[in-house]
Amino acid sequence: MILSSLISIGRRAVATLFGIKNCDTIKKARRWLDDQNIEYHFHDLRADGLTLKQINQWIEKSHWETLLNKRGTTWRKLDTTIKDTTNRDNVADLLLNNPAMIKRPVLDHQGTITIGYAADTYKTIFVK
Repeated sequence: MILSSLISIGRRAVATLFGIKNCDTIKKARRWLDDQNIEYHFHDLRADGLTLKQINQWIEKSHWETLLNKRGTTWRKLDTTIKDTTNRDNVADLLLNNPAMIKRPVLDHQGTITIGYAADTYKTIFVK
């Protein structure tokens, strides 16, 4: 079951970081959050699962082409026909069946979705 994307501990909000545990970009994002003493929940897309509803929410709050990782080996190994016909209407099912094709990390902080990791972007989100 997907945990709530925003968990409250006392008065402090905790973000949810979605990704795959052994991904280098996830490791960088987690290290940055840890170094800043920012509480967050890590949701492993493979171990913890994902729902079509969650993916569709990410697509609505960002853009499907931003969420789809075309640089990874999973995308590159797909049949050309699938790549050529991937669009807004069918990408959610593709990502549900291939979570490694989700650009990582997906950060949900107070309902705002950030795709990918950049320290400068995270600073604008968390460091006030």
